[in-house]
Amino acid sequence: MAEINMLQAINDALSMAMEIDDKAILFGEDVGHFGGVFRATSGLQDKYGRDRCFNTPLTEQGIAGFANGLASNGMTAIAEIQFADYIFPAIDQIVNETAKFRYRSGNEFNVGGVTFRTPYGGGIAGGHYHSQSPEAYFTQTAGLKVVVPRNAYQAKGLLLASIRDKNPVIFFEPKRLYRANIGEVPDGDYEIELGKAEVVREGKDITLLAWGAQMEIIEKAADMAAKEGISCEILDLRTLAPWDVETVATSVKKTGRLLINHEAPLTGGFAGEIAATIQEECFLYLESPISRVCGLDTPYPLIHEKEYMPDALKTFEAIKASVTF
Repeated sequence: MAEINMLQAINDALSMAMEIDDKAILFGEDVGHFGGVFRATSGLQDKYGRDRCFNTPLTEQGIAGFANGLASNGMTAIAEIQFADYIFPAIDQIVNETAKFRYRSGNEFNVGGVTFRTPYGGGIAGGHYHSQSPEAYFTQTAGLKVVVPRNAYQAKGLLLASIRDKNPVIFFEPKRLYRANIGEVPDGDYEIELGKAEVVREGKDITLLAWGAQMEIIEKAADMAAKEGISCEILDLRTLAPWDVETVATSVKKTGRLLINHEAPLTGGFAGEIAATIQEECFLYLESPISRVCGLDTPYPLIHEKEYMPDALKTFEAIKASVTF
């Protein structure tokens, strides 16, 4: 297996999906000859032609509506939203059309062939218009799947599974890992099942749960806790909608504690949904209140980005507080 970064893995997945499925069409702002603002689509227009990989006007609502139109006619639509912060103009199309197409027709027609790819999150000094984590906005919308990879291997396998899934998928790509995360990725075709969390590290004292780039953060915090004699079980949620309640609950019943870390703000963040569900499932097993280590309830700051981030030290302090409760 070659060692490649997350961007290369995503590019490989897109190329493989287009090679195997001649109905797959890739489009978005600057994705053609330029290869996308992060170069995730480099070379794909040259390889598959301008009819299958092309630039769109700067209109996210138009991109999403065009994707719905293509998918409703049996095409595999792979749409890039250049930054997740730009997805908000497309919310009407995604929430009211993409998600409800199958439902409103009584399963007579659907847009299950739609995948929206978008880079999200901070860590690149992008300021408040290029750093947001809007995943929770879409987890409440029935009819959508929401997926976030944590490394290059997952990026390829989860993206291929998302493109081939028979439901609309929003695929959030943690942009600060694009070139920072390098790992072994199979050359061939493979998929990682959607809706399944992964137990990354087993432990006995507390369960740590995250997704995307925050997985690296909780792993660092777990290493710090291990020096204090605290054994952390680490879970990667991977798919937020639908999320794997069973795997998380099984872990919490074993450890008796749960800490959830995500970069999005605390209030209304997906950690709240997880915490509510797990306290219902595991109430009699809990040794301490469920902890949330999240971003601040402020616009994403530029010069105070470090203070905003739910980093390893904040997570470590929360681990100690939970274990000594």
